[in-house]
Amino acid sequence: MPVQHIGQPLTVLESVDSSNNYAMGRVHARLASHGEAFFAQEQTAGKGQRGRQWVTRPGENIMVSIVLDCAILNPNAPFMLSMAMALACSDWFSSLAGDEVSLKWPNDLYWRDRKAGGILIENLWSGSNWQFAIVGIGININQVEFDPMAKKPVSLKQITGKNFDLMHCLADLFQALEKRWQQLMAARSDQILEDYNNILFMRGMIARIRKDSAIFETTIMGVTRYGELFTKDTLERSFAVGEIDWV
Repeated sequence: MPVQHIGQPLTVLESVDSSNNYAMGRVHARLASHGEAFFAQEQTAGKGQRGRQWVTRPGENIMVSIVLDCAILNPNAPFMLSMAMALACSDWFSSLAGDEVSLKWPNDLYWRDRKAGGILIENLWSGSNWQFAIVGIGININQVEFDPMAKKPVSLKQITGKNFDLMHCLADLFQALEKRWQQLMAARSDQILEDYNNILFMRGMIARIRKDSAIFETTIMGVTRYGELFTKDTLERSFAVGEIDWV
């Protein structure tokens, strides 16, 4: 069988509740293959991290979900995939937006202190066997008006002053994703981890964190291959994804 790269084939959906839902449905129906991508012109119920909604203007941004065959990957380190995909988004975005791009743990794309995009990965398991991952990516491209309640969003157009062709952006993003996927397949996890920590948002800086009802300040030190955030203040601390909120 020919090798399928990320983004091949590509299906454009005019309107869908969630591209991740659509892709997952295709996987469950055994109709999807590795690398297949589903690009939504409009999402009526886009999904973000931890049950949040991803709201975006129709036809102005990248909203895409990609099916990845994860059977060959290490099932004990799914966050390594998350880091690789986030890095690919950063690789591509920084090629247009410049060197002020970072990744806010766990996998939000930032420019300076403003959010440009995010990733939601949903995994499909059979017992302890990691079968597929649906990688949902949302990146602000041409949108300039946002919900006033949104937390400091920014788009590529706001950064550069230019309009972008979404299909050209998508093709270049797929290349960046494929490159990082191949890095993952080649078991270059140490390089992925190093690259991720090198552009970690607020690394070496003091951040305000909320855990349960407590809010405290702590210095961001780095992230492990298993996705734990390490910080340091009077104590050395580690947090799992979903355990804390940024304040």
